[in-house]
Amino acid sequence: MPASAASDEVADRLLADGYVVVSGMLTPEGAGAARADLDRILQTTRTGRNSFEGFATQRIYALFAKTRAFDSLATDPLLLGVLDQVLHHYQLSAPVGICIGPGEKAQILHRDDAIYPVPEPHPPLVLNTMWPLDEFTPENGATRFIPGSHRWEPGRQPGQGDRVDTAVISPGSAMFYLGSLWHGGGANQTPRPRLGVILEYAAGWLRQQENHCLAVPREVVAGLPERLQELLGYNIYPPFVGYVDGSHPRKVLSAERQP
Repeated sequence: MPASAASDEVADRLLADGYVVVSGMLTPEGAGAARADLDRILQTTRTGRNSFEGFATQRIYALFAKTRAFDSLATDPLLLGVLDQVLHHYQLSAPVGICIGPGEKAQILHRDDAIYPVPEPHPPLVLNTMWPLDEFTPENGATRFIPGSHRWEPGRQPGQGDRVDTAVISPGSAMFYLGSLWHGGGANQTPRPRLGVILEYAAGWLRQQENHCLAVPREVVAGLPERLQELLGYNIYPPFVGYVDGSHPRKVLSAERQP
């Protein structure tokens, strides 16, 4: 679908299929600038510690502490419009840059919302967006997923007879997918790394996977747009979950900016 599509159209496709690819979300210049900035960070980023992270894969955690390249993407109007309809009240959970290196094996298929011990079936809890900064191909580790698996009955696991598709997408596009969709990174059989960024959102009443209030220094957060501050955790889930000393947490940031 094009980025000019209405948010309700994108949300409807997402809920029906479990995923949707939206083109034209980022300009070629924007994608190139983002990749260059992440290349800088990757110079000092370790590879994974286990097979899930990927022993030949680099993961850029604390993303919003290290780069400003994704500030506007995290608050893209179309993306927020889709989130409004799917999750209603939400926050950034696990934003991360993922650079799958040559020789990396395929990641185990998994569901991102499975980390939360919520009885199934349940409404959507997690919405992911994948932003490719290289061409995603079947050979270099493009994301694999099982179409329609977000509708599976509770307890069902992937089997040999299930169709697994590959997200062949280009920089500038973004793949939206539900946290209940079975998916995983692919194997990289090429001599070059494959770089992408995941901006993962979770329902506002859940604990974020990454504790952004500690991961992103307050002096950095204080200079960010208000909506991004809220998405990083400086917000409340109505009526008052997440308050600080009886007040909205953004007041902490405002007070710290006062001379």
